[in-house]
Amino acid sequence: MGRYSDSCEQRFRQNFARNFDWLSFNLSLSQRILTGERKAIAIDPSYISKSGKSTPWTGYFWSGCAGTAKRGLEILGVGLMDIDNKDCLSLEAVQTPDTKTLEKSGLTLTDWYLFALDGIKEKLHPVTQYIVADAYFSKKTFADGLLKQGFHLISRFRDDAVLRYPTLEKPTGKKGRPKLFDGKIDFRNLKEERFEEPDLSIDQGKLYSIIAYSNSLKQRVRLVVWISEDRKTRKLYFSTDTAMSGKDVIEYYRTRFQIEFCFRNAKQFTGLNHSQARSTAKLRFNFNASLTSVNVAKVMAKERGILFSMASLKTMIHNEYLLQRFICVSGIKPNKKLNDKLFKELIEFAAIAA
Repeated sequence: MGRYSDSCEQRFRQNFARNFDWLSFNLSLSQRILTGERKAIAIDPSYISKSGKSTPWTGYFWSGCAGTAKRGLEILGVGLMDIDNKDCLSLEAVQTPDTKTLEKSGLTLTDWYLFALDGIKEKLHPVTQYIVADAYFSKKTFADGLLKQGFHLISRFRDDAVLRYPTLEKPTGKKGRPKLFDGKIDFRNLKEERFEEPDLSIDQGKLYSIIAYSNSLKQRVRLVVWISEDRKTRKLYFSTDTAMSGKDVIEYYRTRFQIEFCFRNAKQFTGLNHSQARSTAKLRFNFNASLTSVNVAKVMAKERGILFSMASLKTMIHNEYLLQRFICVSGIKPNKKLNDKLFKELIEFAAIAA
């Protein structure tokens, strides 16, 4: 940043220690391009490679790419998804403390994720009441914590999760607790007549939707079962909002992957992994500045009708910088009317065609 701007490196380093309301800024950006009616908050932890001994909260965190726990840092990414347009913008990133710091505070990893969401819930409530997370978060403690904060969880169960059919029997009026369940759901031999949407086909399989009781969550959920055509593969999706349709549940969950593209672009093009700061404040500023840069690029591209690609945008901005540099050094004032077409060709050189 110091190399390509009019400010020196020291100024950027000092400003990185200051606070900035990234959440409000990114929410204002989302209003410009996330125009769909259905929205949800996506949360996803992301591993940040780091090996410095003096970097705060360095520990072992799960890396999805490596498929194992690796030494480094972790951030909890919070993004706003547009379900109708299949898009997502990062709202804020919060660094996860290491295991020793959590143990000293008497918190588990799940408690920390809930704590991070609790601090921003007031700004998220006007936007949506749904939190979408992967199967790791399908735990009773997390689901109950979200309900206390006023959110519903949309996630996925393990393939061997225990769920039960709700009973169809009416209360008999006799003494004793009334019957609640009609037995465990056998996913290899579904009672299709009990499901609400047995004929909805998607991705070479069928969706089956029902309000079921989850043994692990200790509550009723909107369960959506996807079973492949050969009946060998199944996936269990759910929402703690039983009023949701099965189609909405699976569309909300599948849009969650859009937040992964935010992390990918930030790591490849805007320096998410590059900060060498040794304070949590400066690290947090770097993480959020990197993810917000991707948001700004996406807004700029979509408002100008340009195909969004961080590689293309970076190429065009670099070409424009070089062109302006050549003109400045040459001392010649170009005729913009004559050279407008040439400037456009030079700036878009090596960019992906729209």
